[in-house]
Amino acid sequence: MNPNPEPEADLARVHYLPTTRAEAAPVEADTEVIEGEIVTDAEYRARQKALAIERYRGYRRDLVTVGRASRAAFASDRGKAFWKATGRHLFGYPIAGAGVVAKRWRDTHGATRYERQMQLAEMEGNHERLLEWEARDTAEKQRRHQRVMDWAAAPGQWLKAGALGVAGVAGLLLVLGVILAVSSGHLADVIGPISAVVDAVAFAVWFLVTYGVFVLLGGTAAGWYYLHHQGRTHANMPGWLRAAPASSGAGPKVEVDESVIMNALRNLGHPALNKKLKEGWGTSITPTWVQPPLPLGHGWEFVLRLPAGVPATSINARKTVLAHNLGRRPEEVWVEVDDTDPMAMKSLVLDPGSLREPVPDYPLLDGGQTDFWTGFPVGIDARWNQVDTPVFERNFVWAGIMGSGKSEQINDLLAGAVLDPAVDIDVFCFAENNDYEWLRPIASTISMGDTAENVQACMDHIHDLHDSLAERGRLLREYGINSVTREAAERDDRLRPRIVIIDECQSFFRQDKPEDRRELVNLVVRFFSAARKYGIVLGFATPTPSDQSLPRDLVAVTTNKACHAIGDKTRNNVVLGEKAYENGLSALELKPAVKKGGKIVALNDVGTSVTVGFMDTPGLLRAFHLTGDQKAALAARGVELRGGQVRRAAIEQPVQRDLLADVAAVLQPGEDKAPATDVCSRLRTLAPDHRPYASLKAEGLRDQLAQHGCKVTKVSVLMVFTERVRDALAAREGGNT
Repeated sequence: MNPNPEPEADLARVHYLPTTRAEAAPVEADTEVIEGEIVTDAEYRARQKALAIERYRGYRRDLVTVGRASRAAFASDRGKAFWKATGRHLFGYPIAGAGVVAKRWRDTHGATRYERQMQLAEMEGNHERLLEWEARDTAEKQRRHQRVMDWAAAPGQWLKAGALGVAGVAGLLLVLGVILAVSSGHLADVIGPISAVVDAVAFAVWFLVTYGVFVLLGGTAAGWYYLHHQGRTHANMPGWLRAAPASSGAGPKVEVDESVIMNALRNLGHPALNKKLKEGWGTSITPTWVQPPLPLGHGWEFVLRLPAGVPATSINARKTVLAHNLGRRPEEVWVEVDDTDPMAMKSLVLDPGSLREPVPDYPLLDGGQTDFWTGFPVGIDARWNQVDTPVFERNFVWAGIMGSGKSEQINDLLAGAVLDPAVDIDVFCFAENNDYEWLRPIASTISMGDTAENVQACMDHIHDLHDSLAERGRLLREYGINSVTREAAERDDRLRPRIVIIDECQSFFRQDKPEDRRELVNLVVRFFSAARKYGIVLGFATPTPSDQSLPRDLVAVTTNKACHAIGDKTRNNVVLGEKAYENGLSALELKPAVKKGGKIVALNDVGTSVTVGFMDTPGLLRAFHLTGDQKAALAARGVELRGGQVRRAAIEQPVQRDLLADVAAVLQPGEDKAPATDVCSRLRTLAPDHRPYASLKAEGLRDQLAQHGCKVTKVSVLMVFTERVRDALAAREGGNT
């Protein structure tokens, strides 16, 4: 036997054959069982073709859906605005800017500029300017000719200069190298400077090769931005790339650029401007933008120099059409002559709807005083700047249909008067309302109601104030001043400023008899004109401006005029002046508040007015809104500023006199008859303080006695018969018993 048997690894491998054993668990196959259908090649190809056709149908449906969505996106206003803006900023402005730069280059290096200026001078009819530019053109042509001749000789001179420059630099570098070699003792330093220059050139080449792409990209971006800026500032876009007007629904912040403005002017229907446009202004002759369109708060402002024969006032006369072309309401566009350039049109284009946004709060709600001599805050202008209107030596007229907000502006003015302790306030309102009740704690006079007594009280008050002018004039002489000052008013109460408001003044001026109205108008106009320098300010308000309700002579001497929403241009011109509507100064587009069921459902343009005299130039004024609590707080502060003491002017009821009895009293005993003029004189002597007698004339006496049953007949002159007067008295007394 072998004592060291071989390891088991040498034994043969045993292979087990598969057997079926009843007690063994079923064996699961390692592969997945596939269920299928046996088809022929023809059936397979037909099925694959059907599946491919169905896929193509799905692709077509997807393309149709994408196409419809894309078309809807392109066709919508927002889509159009987006793609137009993209086209303008990516391509339009840079390309147009390149044109602007190229044109500038031509102007600088060619005769185009001179020809254009000569054409413009010829259009303007300026012969001297035409001759000047012709001389400049001739000189420029001679200069360009000489420059071309210099170019012909330039190549040889450039080569000579280049060779001399290279030789000079090389010599300089060699001298520098010799100096370095002598200093260091190394002969190799002789070419050291030249080697350094070669290395610097090699580094520059390496830098440009390595980083040149970034330099190129930066330069391209800077150039693109420059061209974009030049195109946006100085060029006009084609119609299919222009910004949409406000009416297209692009939103309130619609961009107003040069192309939009020029398109609006082209469609203005201005004969003289159309002629200039046909002659090339706006195309071959670039318009001069003194100030390009710039955003300004709630709108855009620009200054454009107009061609000869087209004054800015004529553009303003067509403001309604201009506003329509710009997608604005007429009151949202304002045109005036530029202060620094009489040929330039300065225009303010407000954002749509900005005039109906809430105004800021009254600026003095939290504290502060006003000054009658420097002005009171009354609102904001179209640029949203606060307006402090002058008050001293001014007078006021407000007009506008009911619900237009006249009382808002009047109360702003009175709020300023409340906050100046030197000012007294009188209000006569010929209607019963709540507009001025907040002033009762501080006003000297508050008289309300459309009654004959209120009319008479107002007339008496004006008479008294008119009579006081003599005393005020004497005091001015005594104090050595030309007009009332704050120091004088604080020293002497008789010189205190006074603001008198007469609201619903149509009831005041409409008199039954023409002579009575004429006398009243003459009195008011004389007082209206004379009272200003004495510190008395009058203001009249009416919803129906006409010569009967607001006398023309009164409006003619009015300094501050405000027209709120009004119905027709005739009434507009009554307030704002002759041909105001024709010159673009119109309040017809303003709308009053809308009420339903006693509640305001739309404020519209309440408190907004077109004014003359409130600011340096005629324009829009939006009044501050004061709530009831704010008014009460202002009144309380006003009383406190006055030390708790308010100067009250009691309204005395006019004394009722018996005309018939007074006539009987002035007829002398034994006098059968007396001239009516003498009777009027005797009545004034009998009752000198009775104002109806002060202006009584013979015809008026006749009419009034006729109402009492006493006939006055004419015997060469109107005569009052004593017997008839006594009979009328007896008949009246007998009728009363």
